Amino acid sequence: MPIAKPSLAAPDLPDLPDTVPHRLDGRLVVLAAPVPLGAGGRPAAEAVRLLRECQSHVLPVRWSLAPDDPALRDPSAADFALHHLHHLPPPAPQDPGTADPSGAAEAEPALAEWRSTYAYGRFYYRQGPGFLQVRDRRDPDASARFALDHPDLVATFRACLTPTALDDLSSTGREAVSVLASEGLVLVTRGWAVTLPPRIRHWTVPDTGV
Repeated sequence: MPIAKPSLAAPDLPDLPDTVPHRLDGRLVVLAAPVPLGAGGRPAAEAVRLLRECQSHVLPVRWSLAPDDPALRDPSAADFALHHLHHLPPPAPQDPGTADPSGAAEAEPALAEWRSTYAYGRFYYRQGPGFLQVRDRRDPDASARFALDHPDLVATFRACLTPTALDDLSSTGREAVSVLASEGLVLVTRGWAVTLPPRIRHWTVPDTGV
């Protein structure tokens, strides 16, 4: 059963990354242009970071994918599969008046699947003293829990909360990214790495629902 989003008690808005153009409309975050997810690389990693932080702070976000994005038109040619991101808020439906009919038809199954599987609390982490707990329910048939307590894994997980070039990491850091990516905790795209699960800050009632 999808988990209802809790409401924010604090009136202050959090600081969001400014690497992706966006505006705040009340509490709604609106991205200014379609997100180039399928192109991968730093732009995609920065977009993932922004979407992750919006979810972490329970901020609704309105964004879109271009109908010709490789992730929609030709998933086999895209840099990564969209299902890795199904824990993040899905893109809004296209305006029928501006959409390319052929592109919209091809994109709809992928976007419909994302919208049907998304729910708050499907994938998140919590911080402990020197360790991290991660719960992954993106695939309800293969849910998983992780306890990260190796210093290199914890440090790399935290470092990649900000998109990080693999070339800027030490050999130990790159090895840690490989381990984290193999478990779906970090997304690697064209030489950039970004941590996928948001930190959970606002709980549903009861807490055991998340």
